[in-house]
Amino acid sequence: MTDEQATWRVMRQSSLIGTITVAESDFPWLRGRFVAEPGFAEVKPWFDEVLAVMAADDFERFDAVYDRIPRVLTLVSPSGPVADFLLHIDGDEAWFRWSDEVLEGQGAG
Repeated sequence: MTDEQATWRVMRQSSLIGTITVAESDFPWLRGRFVAEPGFAEVKPWFDEVLAVMAADDFERFDAVYDRIPRVLTLVSPSGPVADFLLHIDGDEAWFRWSDEVLEGQGAG
């Protein structure tokens, strides 16, 4: 399966909090439609805060604001969980990049 039209899952432990159906691939980014599940409401403010930091060009705060997302959530490709990811969600749109390689000293999320 190609990345186009693939469905990825956003998980919090064993709970599905949303799905992303990939509609566009512009290496290294994938972009698609996000469908939230009820559990997403608890973490939505995290994504909103990341977007606000980016909009304010306050990149010194980016890591501190973003880091809780991969610590608590898992991004699952059609083949299984990925080791590392950068995920943005704005309404029903999501864009992300991912890697199966974990840098030394980092966890898998």
